[in-house]
Amino acid sequence: MTIPRLDARAPMPESLRGAIIALGNFDGFHRGHQAVAGEAISWAWAEGRPAIIATFDPHPVRHFAPQTPPFRLTTLGQRQELFEAAGADAMLVFHFDGALAATTAEDFVLELLIRRLGAAGVVTGEDFTFGKGRGGNVPILAELGSSAGMQARAVGAVSEHGEVVSSSRIREALKTGDCGTATHLLTRPFAIRGTVEHGAKLGRSIGYPTANLSLGSYLRPAYGIYAVTGLLPGGQIVHGAANLGIRPSFDPPIELLEPYFFDFSGDLYGQEIEVALHHYLRPEAKFDTLEELTAQMEADCLQARALLGAAQG
Repeated sequence: MTIPRLDARAPMPESLRGAIIALGNFDGFHRGHQAVAGEAISWAWAEGRPAIIATFDPHPVRHFAPQTPPFRLTTLGQRQELFEAAGADAMLVFHFDGALAATTAEDFVLELLIRRLGAAGVVTGEDFTFGKGRGGNVPILAELGSSAGMQARAVGAVSEHGEVVSSSRIREALKTGDCGTATHLLTRPFAIRGTVEHGAKLGRSIGYPTANLSLGSYLRPAYGIYAVTGLLPGGQIVHGAANLGIRPSFDPPIELLEPYFFDFSGDLYGQEIEVALHHYLRPEAKFDTLEELTAQMEADCLQARALLGAAQG
């Protein structure tokens, strides 16, 4: 059963008032984010209160700088499942628009968190800022909250080998094809979820039928060939190899994620699937003939099978 998705513009259900709320963007929900959420959930359980993980959508960067290239690491649906797996009782979404951007720090705490949402406690990262012009920070959150009976806690950044775990580090790793670093920091492979679209069926014509996914608002990882797993409807997990990019051997260039799943022949059109990037095999390349392309695809699939530990077929 999926936890409820709440809208911060609406009143909090009575059964969830008095909750402990983990507050942040939590886009990647990486090791650092998980530490903040874990503190909130432990606190809630210790006091017998509901535990809620909040997020902002769209991301504040998208509001203030709409021209920014796509950078998201998760969809709201993915975050909802991750928050549930972490132990939250509900997901709370702050719709980031002009009204929220213009809300003062004082009103954000007293009117929104306390009066409308009924928060008994809030947990953030130490660098959390909020309110109009980023006028609020952790000390202000604690001071305003305590005046109205809401407690606040802050969790320090998580560091490994002297480097802070951050969404920026994960994005940079993905842009260079470093799936290993991204997977370690996220605690899972980066995964793109979307609805399978009809394509030109060129892969089918050469024996490699693919499931075509738009990249949407996701960050663009390094273009190239990946060893992947696919999560299909009903929970089936399959292995495969995927092209992520613009398919330079075909015209016109179209940006897609195109996984070919080994030993799978079902119809996925119109269905939602999730493709996880495990290993970066090589950059995209242009081939002069279909024979050259097919030979390379065969080699890519053999390498992907070996890396994923899939049974040779």
